[in-house]
Amino acid sequence: MSDLVWDDVSEFFDPDSMGRLPDVSVPGVSVEGWQGLLDLVVEKGWKHQYVEGAAELSLPRAEVVLARPVEAECPSLRVWPEDGVLAIFRFLHDEVIDFDVDLWELQGQERLDVLCGFFREIGRRLGRPVLMDPEGCEGHPILGFDVEADRVVLLMEP
Repeated sequence: MSDLVWDDVSEFFDPDSMGRLPDVSVPGVSVEGWQGLLDLVVEKGWKHQYVEGAAELSLPRAEVVLARPVEAECPSLRVWPEDGVLAIFRFLHDEVIDFDVDLWELQGQERLDVLCGFFREIGRRLGRPVLMDPEGCEGHPILGFDVEADRVVLLMEP
């Protein structure tokens, strides 16, 4: 059974009104939370690519990435939980996991189910909510993984 029904949430997946790259976050984490995410990526066998500057490197430990000098370029981790669905993680803060998804890739019930499954996996592993805000509107989540409900829920009325 799907967490969300496409017909009920499709307007929140309109790139023209919501922004193409909504902001997704997992608040209240630590270096251990980041490591939990990295371990999950490997355990699930999700295709991924870790990049620092122009160099593609092996996936390091979270404490190594998060201890980089302030002036260093921010590394990114690209994760494909399924072909055609990309999440781009940026190691900006120790206490918040930030990533983007592309709404052009998330059209229809099948792709919505992939996104919900991805959020559930992350939220369950970390025991934290996974919140999606319209692009540039941090703090106004439209949907997210609810830890207590153990599913992705709508947080804003259509």
